[in-house]
Amino acid sequence: MSETPSTSPSPAPPAANGDGTAYQPYVPPPSTVPMAVMVPLGLMDPLRWLRQGWADFMAAPGIGIFYGLCFWAMAAVLTLVFRNSPEYVMSIASGCLLVGPFLAMGLYEVSRRRELGIAPELSASLTCWDQHLRSMGMLVLVLIVLELLWGRASLVVFAVFFNTGMPSTAGVLQAIFNPENLEFVLVYLAVGGVFALLVYSTAVVSIPMILDRDTDAISAAITSIRVMFANPITMLWWGFLITLLIAVALATWGAGFVLIGPLLGHATWHAYRGAVRWQEPPAATAEGADGKVDRI
Repeated sequence: MSETPSTSPSPAPPAANGDGTAYQPYVPPPSTVPMAVMVPLGLMDPLRWLRQGWADFMAAPGIGIFYGLCFWAMAAVLTLVFRNSPEYVMSIASGCLLVGPFLAMGLYEVSRRRELGIAPELSASLTCWDQHLRSMGMLVLVLIVLELLWGRASLVVFAVFFNTGMPSTAGVLQAIFNPENLEFVLVYLAVGGVFALLVYSTAVVSIPMILDRDTDAISAAITSIRVMFANPITMLWWGFLITLLIAVALATWGAGFVLIGPLLGHATWHAYRGAVRWQEPPAATAEGADGKVDRI
């Protein structure tokens, strides 16, 4: 007996739309906006940012000293709160981390203008935020939420370890330097460190990016976090240098902020310019009626 040759099933016809035309998958159009590309960084880059920041400060010392005095006033408020209500120190410190970058936006403007070859002006630095009010407001909201969570978490730590009442300033210092309270110190630092890292990652390049590209707050915050994840060692090293310089300023009863404040402000602009490169999108293409690809 002869076997009937098997036949392979014929391919199914392409799915059709409601109007009878063949289904075509959706292909999103090419991007028409520049893309942020993360630049690989080394451990020497933060030192270079500080050197460039110092050059900007020396180019416009009057503007820098003005903002430095503002930072000094912030430090004085922080010291006053520590003496009277130490349980709110972390909350006020986070507030300083919130206000500080926005205050430094004027310094970013000075560095931006120098980069473009434009003479820096105090009036321009004081009003540089007005064209980015919506994006800045949204970013403020994000950072305020982090600040409130940070402050609440700090109060919870105090309440857990000091259930007899909030300690005085002397009590806080005694608790920190008392070996028996090592667990409290570790928990306090761990909680503060987590929120400080969140604030730092969100704001490290977001505000200079808003000033430079006039982007929205969410995109700026995401790009800032991408910078942190792309170069974690370098950015943590940069964060350590910032913390070290702030500690030096605080050790001088806040007077060091007159120089260190504007230095860090200018250097932050160069950190953004060094960590993020903007790549123009490729030219869009379209398929002509003859099936050929035409350049738009």
